[in-house]
Amino acid sequence: MDKNTIIAVVLSTLVIIGSTIIMQKRNPAMFAPQTAETPASEEVSTEVTDLNNASVSELAAADLEAGETVSESVEEQTITINTDKAEIVLTNKGGDIISYKLKDFNDKDTNEGVQISDSVHEKNRTLGVSFGSADKPIMNETMNVEMIDDKTVLFKKNVTVKKNGELKTFTFGKKYSFKDGENVFKLDLMFHANEDLSFLNSDGVSYSLRSAPQIGPHFNPKENRYENRQMISYNGRKMKRQILGQNDFRAWNKQNDYIWTAIAGKYFAEIMIPTNPSSVGTAYYSSLIEKDNYANAQTIIERNAMSGTDISDSYYMYFGPRDEKSLARYNSPKKDNGEIANGWGIGGYRLTEVLQSSGWLKWLEKILQICLEWIQKVVKNWGVAIIILTILLKAVMFPMSKKQSMSTLIMQDMQPKVQAVQEKYKNDQKKQQVEMQKLYQEAGYNPMSGCLPMVFQFLVLFAMYNLFNYKFEFRGAMFIPGWIEDLSSGDSVWNMPFTVPFLGWTQLRLLPIIYTVTQLFYGKITQYGGQAQTQQNGMNMKFMMYGMPIIFFFLFYNAPSGLLIYWTVSNLIQMIQQIVINKMMAAKKAEMAAAKKAGTNQKTLPPKNKRK
Repeated sequence: MDKNTIIAVVLSTLVIIGSTIIMQKRNPAMFAPQTAETPASEEVSTEVTDLNNASVSELAAADLEAGETVSESVEEQTITINTDKAEIVLTNKGGDIISYKLKDFNDKDTNEGVQISDSVHEKNRTLGVSFGSADKPIMNETMNVEMIDDKTVLFKKNVTVKKNGELKTFTFGKKYSFKDGENVFKLDLMFHANEDLSFLNSDGVSYSLRSAPQIGPHFNPKENRYENRQMISYNGRKMKRQILGQNDFRAWNKQNDYIWTAIAGKYFAEIMIPTNPSSVGTAYYSSLIEKDNYANAQTIIERNAMSGTDISDSYYMYFGPRDEKSLARYNSPKKDNGEIANGWGIGGYRLTEVLQSSGWLKWLEKILQICLEWIQKVVKNWGVAIIILTILLKAVMFPMSKKQSMSTLIMQDMQPKVQAVQEKYKNDQKKQQVEMQKLYQEAGYNPMSGCLPMVFQFLVLFAMYNLFNYKFEFRGAMFIPGWIEDLSSGDSVWNMPFTVPFLGWTQLRLLPIIYTVTQLFYGKITQYGGQAQTQQNGMNMKFMMYGMPIIFFFLFYNAPSGLLIYWTVSNLIQMIQQIVINKMMAAKKAEMAAAKKAGTNQKTLPPKNKRK
């Protein structure tokens, strides 16, 4: 290994170590355990709640009789409701959800259904209601339970509050309605009082409603670097998205401009849909650390001030997979053939906006997705489908890669002439451009020919990255038993009995090593082909050849297997293509050299009429 190579490798290693140290100093929360207590909050009295600094939640008044007396001596209990989609466990403490397991999707860590209601604890439960603004504590009192049927439950309680020194009493109800075949359920929040309920309002807010503290499966941001938690809102025209940081709490939408808001992980989402969007106000997101150093990923919406003696607010809740098939059922209440699209008969919410997409490259991602699905239907294996699609893409892009290499060769040959023109007309840019254009035309060279193939390949790369990283069908999809058992996560050949310092690695993965080796070989082959000689700085080229693959090894170590399979196969095919292109370039160089030599000889010969 020569001196420049050693320096390049050393520099790349220093870059990795240096960036890690800087990140650790600037954001120690990413590397060290975090211990943050839940902010101290005002206790809610079982008998009297002071609403001068608090507020209350929504109810379905149709289920509450006027002047109804509700028993106050209630023991804590849990209620389990089963649909064909989920097992839901509720508690009469606040009438909240404490467990929501999806039956169709297995969590490999627990070998049970995926837990959507994750990180629940005494002070923060799924669909908990706060009396007042989003930062107030949830209602934590036991409520009466009435099973209306096997999939509908009503929680209710008489509540006495104190506002401006006066005691006010109202009845609070919370009704859940579930259906088979649906990932959507309905939540009705109800209030009834003998006087105007405006006494519940504080600073324009009557109550706050929250999603689950965290959405499962269990999320470790140090290991799952290709996953995040997002807060998303949609106003009927456009979608807004915010990736949640750590230990944060802030207002998300002060304009009250949303018809639904959601918290989403990589493959699952919780969407809160008020039936009357004008009744809700500011939405907040929270990633505060509350339990076992496990960050929240929660959205909280505030209900605007109420008036009247009977208030009923209804919400539809989507708790399920973040995939197009499941979400599209709620885009329209009816299918094209007139059938009801979903059991609730709801629509117009465009829930598919919660899907992860490539932005303006969504059209290209959709084309690639359709091609991938067609291949999978034939081969019945998503890993094989990825390999076949990669081969087809490289075959399509080969002519462009060839043209790009040939253009580079022509440009190298033109360099002396280009430099001569630039020097001759260095004080006349307009004339320089004209002469350069003539030079390009004489050589048959198009300056854009080298850029367009590269741009197209980058567009495909971005679209493929999003497709392979977020496609729901890859979750749990096995490629090679015992090695690549889940295309949505990294491969594994050995469970290490220790954790690698700074990096947090606990698995020995083979795919990142194979990918790095192929990247290094591809760099060598490209250099052999002559493309590397166009670099003015040899050190930069060494860094690109050796440093970047090493950096990519660390960046992609925990990447989903589907992505690494695509990149690795792509490298292997590019190596084969580059070998072919190198031979073509060698032949072209020989042809150009022969033509140049013939032209030179022709110039040195004397005219025929002067030959002796």
